[in-house]
Amino acid sequence: MALKNYKPTSPARRGLILVDKSALWKGKPVKALTEGKHKTGGRNNKGHVTSRGIAGGHKQKYRFIDFKRRKWDMPATVERLEYDPNRTAFIALVKYEDGEQAYIIAPQRLAVGDTVVAGEKTDTKPGNAMLLGQMPVGTICHNVEMKPGKGGQIARSAGTYVQVVGRDRTMVIVRLNSGEQRYLRADCMGTVGAVSNPDNGNQNFAKAGRKRWMGVRPLTRGVASGGRHPVTPWGKPTKGARTRHNKQTDKMIIRSRHAKKKR
Repeated sequence: MALKNYKPTSPARRGLILVDKSALWKGKPVKALTEGKHKTGGRNNKGHVTSRGIAGGHKQKYRFIDFKRRKWDMPATVERLEYDPNRTAFIALVKYEDGEQAYIIAPQRLAVGDTVVAGEKTDTKPGNAMLLGQMPVGTICHNVEMKPGKGGQIARSAGTYVQVVGRDRTMVIVRLNSGEQRYLRADCMGTVGAVSNPDNGNQNFAKAGRKRWMGVRPLTRGVASGGRHPVTPWGKPTKGARTRHNKQTDKMIIRSRHAKKKR
């Protein structure tokens, strides 16, 4: 989908650039696949703000997304593409041959009327899901599991993807968008293709109020006026300071995303 430029008919529209959503479904989502969403305002059960910069925003319904894709060898037809206020990617409503409906993350180049299928090994067509160990080397995929049966955790945001770059016995080597290379189990699931809405990061919202509609409050950065190293509001170093402490999965990372790139 392309970007949409607006004429500067008012200060709020001057410089406004949004993703064109004219091809998306204009009605309401499937009621059986949604539930009410309670807003926390960034506060915990004691009323203390634990996540800064969150408040307000338009009321939203949560859409249940099938991240596991474990309904194997049953083709499903894409009925429509929809906007989801809970994520940057678009979602697709699919209907299986037995009549069941489900939402999945829509990959790029997936259109209404296309057929998608999940299984141990399927065609490398956008929207099809299969085991990582069955994907050809070089395949672009998204919604990738880190534990078999847990559901996709990697590459679910707009425009993101993971590339299969090799195999090693029962493991698959993948390259993430950050540059990190790591091992994943070959019996983890992944979906072929890159996530839809790649232009999401190129939008210009033109006014602060548009972010408030999304539930984002302004943040004051205490170090913006300078004179010290970047720190969190609680004084801990940030911007490059190592925060990873997970010895159990260190062995799964082949190349860190912090490794210096060769010029």
